[in-house]
Amino acid sequence: MGYPSDLTDAEWALIEHYFQPRDRRGSASLHPRKRIVDAILYVMKSGCQWRMLPNDFPPWQTVYDHFSRWNKSGVWETALDQLNARRRHNNGRSASPNYGMIDSQSVKTE
Repeated sequence: MGYPSDLTDAEWALIEHYFQPRDRRGSASLHPRKRIVDAILYVMKSGCQWRMLPNDFPPWQTVYDHFSRWNKSGVWETALDQLNARRRHNNGRSASPNYGMIDSQSVKTE
């Protein structure tokens, strides 16, 4: 059973290495990393509470713990930055933007 927020195998292959532990010592994980990432994406997409994750995902405490650790260590930001740079490159653009724009209407002046 899958959810619309689940990653395809091809999508997972692009980002899998970001979610592997840097230190291989310790016990093996009880749950596949892809399933944990799919659960996190389900929460982000659906807006449900962590405790309301469907039962076919790993326990919500496990999912939240991984989300929190990856968030604090910058894994999400790194993965998204790399995916964005790859997409820009594939579209014939530079890996990072050359400039940004600020709308003067959004800044209040006195």
